[in-house]
Order: sequence, then structure tokens, then C-alpha cells
Amino acid sequence: MIKILRDSYSIWWADLRILRHLWTRFLITSLMSPILYLLAFGFGLGRRIEVGDISYLEFVIPGIIALTAMNTSFNGAGMKLNVDRLYYKCFDEILMAPVSPVAVILGKSLIGVLRGLFVSFAFLLIGLGLSSMRITPLFILTLLITCFTFSFMGVLAALLARSHQDMATLSSVILMPMTFLGGTFFPVENLPHWLKAILHLMPLTYASECLRAEALGRPLPWLSLLVLASFGAIFFFACILALRRCTS
Repeated sequence: MIKILRDSYSIWWADLRILRHLWTRFLITSLMSPILYLLAFGFGLGRRIEVGDISYLEFVIPGIIALTAMNTSFNGAGMKLNVDRLYYKCFDEILMAPVSPVAVILGKSLIGVLRGLFVSFAFLLIGLGLSSMRITPLFILTLLITCFTFSFMGVLAALLARSHQDMATLSSVILMPMTFLGGTFFPVENLPHWLKAILHLMPLTYASECLRAEALGRPLPWLSLLVLASFGAIFFFACILALRRCTS
């Protein structure tokens, strides 16, 4: 176990050094989308709308945090691995090193987790200044699980992609539907049962539900958190299988 953690850290450190030199540019560009969503939906369309007993602004901010964690973690891990694997070919050097597949997946996923947490907390500071949402240890735990889940998903997409175009296609097909249908901008409770069932096939739906519950001081839906963690475990083991296919 200690060797796996040490090897994972070694793989992660190479990506971390790049982020250290580009973190300001990365933060500014990554915050553009959530801020635009906040202005368009929170202040534009939802200025006079209420969702139950709260304002729409308080409702939508936790959803945008979940959305930010999804996009940043997926792209932070997946796009970086896709370029390393298909353009620079430096991922082959990692595969030739005496490290386990678990260490490789963890090491390549950690950069996405770090990026997701970094941008999410930056946007969280904006949200705290605009709403009465609260931050609890369970909120941070849920955010961490969300970042790991979508980082594993990004790594899986990068391992399955055979070209840069494939990665862009997978990103659009996977992330775009969840962006607008994953419970980010509207509550899913009052939707028809068949549509609600479809939306609950998306991990972002569970992430939004859990983060919103904690941020608004409501009981945490533990089943949703368990399902979200299960998605992460499925993506992790799928990454292991995809990596073994690449090395066979």
C-alpha cells in the first residue's frame, strides 16, 4: 500500500509541477464558465424566482459548484492524459516503469482532483459572499468524492480515446447532457418519473443533491452519496481494465 501511494505521488508530482507555473492562468480560465452561469441563471433568469423556501440564487450556487467540480476534474485529468498519451507519447514511459496499474490511475487522477478542488473552492468563496450557504465537513467530503469520481471518468475517457477528436467527442457527449440535466439549474423532484429515472443515471445529479443539502442545512441524502461513491468505484475499476488493455 505504501509503495502504491509513493508511486502515485511520483506520477502526480510531474503534473503538479506544470500546474504550479500556470495556476493563475488556469484559475482565471476555469472560473469563467461558473461565473457566467451564476450571472445568467442566478442573477438573470432567477432574480425573482424562489425554489420552495429559498431563493433561486441559493439553490443554484451549490449546483454550479458541483458542475465546476465535474468539468474541472474531468478535463484536468482527462485532457492532460490524452495529450500525454497521444501527442507527447510520454505516457508510454510510465507504462514501462515498475509501477502498478492502481498507482498509475491514482497518480493521473490526482491532478484532476486537485484542479477540481482548487477551482471549486475559489468559486465557493464567491458563493459565500452572495448567499447564506454553510460549509461543513460533509460538504467538503462530498466535494472530494465528486472530484475523484469525475477525475476517474476523465482518465477512463482518455484511455479509451484513440484521437484528440475522440476525446472532444466523449467530453461533449458525457459532460454536456449532465451540465443542463444533472440537477444543477432546476430541482428534479417534480419531474415525471420516467425523466427522473433518466436523470438519476447521471452522477452529477447525486453530487448536486448532496452538495445542495449540506449547503442549505438539510439532511444529507446518504443513499445519494453512496451512489456517487459507487460511480467513482466503477470508473476506477474500468480505468484499471482499460489500462491493462493498453498494455496488452
